[in-house]
Amino acid sequence: MEIIDAIILGIIQGLTEFLPVSSSGHLELGKAILGDDSIPEESLLFTVVLHFATALSTIVVFRKDVLDIFKGLFQFKWNEEAKFALKIIISMIPAAIVGFFLEDFMEVFFDGAIIIVGIMLIVTAVLLYLADMAKTTEKDVSFRSAFVIGLAQAVAMLPGISRSGATISTSVLLGIDKTKSARFSFLMVVPLIFGKVAKDILGGELNFESTQMAAMGAGFGAAFIAGLFACTWMIQLVKKSKLSYFAIYCLVVGLIAIAWSIWGAP
Repeated sequence: MEIIDAIILGIIQGLTEFLPVSSSGHLELGKAILGDDSIPEESLLFTVVLHFATALSTIVVFRKDVLDIFKGLFQFKWNEEAKFALKIIISMIPAAIVGFFLEDFMEVFFDGAIIIVGIMLIVTAVLLYLADMAKTTEKDVSFRSAFVIGLAQAVAMLPGISRSGATISTSVLLGIDKTKSARFSFLMVVPLIFGKVAKDILGGELNFESTQMAAMGAGFGAAFIAGLFACTWMIQLVKKSKLSYFAIYCLVVGLIAIAWSIWGAP
């Protein structure tokens, strides 16, 4: 992978991670357009590196919330911080199970299967439209809803299913306030990404070849900087704008991806 291609993909990841448009789906589309010929394992590894970069940018922007989570874990008091930390842990369970037991199976979907990305983007569009039609309430995230939102996050491991779109839509359909839904959605993924990277390091799976290091580093830096920008500006767009706008976008891109896969792919 060329460094310029890695930077472009990093920017795509950073800008789309916080919008309900599927960052992984856009990465796969970007790889196809740029002619990335990585084998599935390398392609998935690059995706993990970029997600790690945006996880770091999330921590920087939400540092106060992250600190509250740690307080809830280590103060050993049953207060609001402890309850929120437990909800985050509960939300991680479904995706952690999928990532641990079905990782090899998931790699198949990161092998340039653009038609799958297109279909999943259309599924995301439907979810966003349904959420936009839902009645707005002021409910908070409960322990039960945290697990249901976690199930949505597990499904969103498929490229083309927007993680934030699936989790925010599920939250809104459960009657949770949109602002609270967005905050919970962005924070719940951080432990999973760090856990994934730690698992790969301990398992010896993050073996970078010297030819990969420059591209990986360039992509990481681009994703981190773009993620900081997206976290401080675009999150407000998610909270204030109608989800139907993103539904239309996902529908159009999904149809283009399907058409590209059938008629335009080399």
